[in-house]
Amino acid sequence: MFITSLARAGTTLVLELLSQHPDLASHTYRDMPFVLAPIFWDRFFGRFRREGEARERAHGDGVQIGFDSPESFEEVFWKAHWPDHYRHAQRIPLWKPRHLHTEATAFFRKHMQKIVSLRRPENSAVARYVSKNNANIARIDLLKEMLPDAHILVVLRHPLEHAASLLRQHRNFAMQQAADSFVTRYMADIGHFEFGELHRPFGFPGLSERATPDAHDYWLAYWIAAFQHVEERYEHVQILPYEALCSDPGPVLQQLCLTLDLDPGELSGATDLIRPLTRKTDPGQFSPALVAEAEAIYATLSTRSGYPHAHADQEQTQTDRST
Repeated sequence: MFITSLARAGTTLVLELLSQHPDLASHTYRDMPFVLAPIFWDRFFGRFRREGEARERAHGDGVQIGFDSPESFEEVFWKAHWPDHYRHAQRIPLWKPRHLHTEATAFFRKHMQKIVSLRRPENSAVARYVSKNNANIARIDLLKEMLPDAHILVVLRHPLEHAASLLRQHRNFAMQQAADSFVTRYMADIGHFEFGELHRPFGFPGLSERATPDAHDYWLAYWIAAFQHVEERYEHVQILPYEALCSDPGPVLQQLCLTLDLDPGELSGATDLIRPLTRKTDPGQFSPALVAEAEAIYATLSTRSGYPHAHADQEQTQTDRST
């Protein structure tokens, strides 16, 4: 089960929600640094296991993390088996079915089984692997080839809020990397190229090479290119509207569980993790043409998602524009 989108869509929240289900298992921060040898590392590290206090992650967005917080470090796997994809200086190419790697697929299946047995030993016969990896938005075609029965869950956030958040984090990590070279090395090691000095976009068709990532329009154009790519692969993914999840989490979580063949009763208390939304992005910061194009894609995907209240944010957007 693969949760994906562009960064800042709410994928971490969705992983935190789903990882509470006893039938799902994910990576946690305890798997670092030997991500590809989780059982060996757990046996070794278990001798020195200690509890750590939760602290705010480097994004500065209020999300608290600790050793046992769910997180996905599987990009290490993709870097190890498809190194050529990361050697392009300007952008990271999309993964296509022709990139299918039989040995890598077998390794990945075994790796997922290890995570399940490690995290859900009492339930390993039926539990499933769940990951949050934003880079998987560039691998929809290959993932369906590798794992035809996989669920690919794309989180859809309103494009203006999403683009503004991407810009803020790009500036945030650029400052952190300028101040501390360790941040740059760490992000490179785990394949985190979304922001800052290391930023390299995925090679979605139609993405301009002239725009600078220090501008609002760059990130909105990137959103448009990414979700046009998703829209063209709609039959291979499941869309989860972030705004609908935050505005009415109970019914949305219930429908999500039914879609994923999970017992929704196991997540009855998970809604406590969800915070109410605040709309704060000024549309005037973006090109009107890009805003119109992004809104049209957002409306189409929201409608196709079929979730309750998926259209409420569109109605609010139209009210905000007229006001």
